[in-house]
Amino acid sequence: MSDEDKGCGGASTVFLAFLAGAAMGAGLALLVAPKTGKELREKIADLTDDAVSKIKDYASEAQTKITATLEEGKEIYKEKKSIITSAIEAGKEAMDREKEKAKEA
Repeated sequence: MSDEDKGCGGASTVFLAFLAGAAMGAGLALLVAPKTGKELREKIADLTDDAVSKIKDYASEAQTKITATLEEGKEIYKEKKSIITSAIEAGKEAMDREKEKAKEA
């Protein structure tokens, strides 16, 4: 994995924490603002809907990236396994040839 991929978990955690903090800060600001109860409830509902929508979008994007990275990792694993298996087989064949040469000598 590249350094960028390793930082994905930390960045996503920071981003989600930022969104949660922003939502809570906005909610607190609304609570102390001089508005009627109905206006306040409507404003809180709008902000909550926006925050939930953004979090869902970000989670969906993160899931897509994680799935793509996982699939890429599986492909790399298959490639490396194939290379190693081929190398082992070639080594066995070379060893068998050398054993036959030793028997003939």
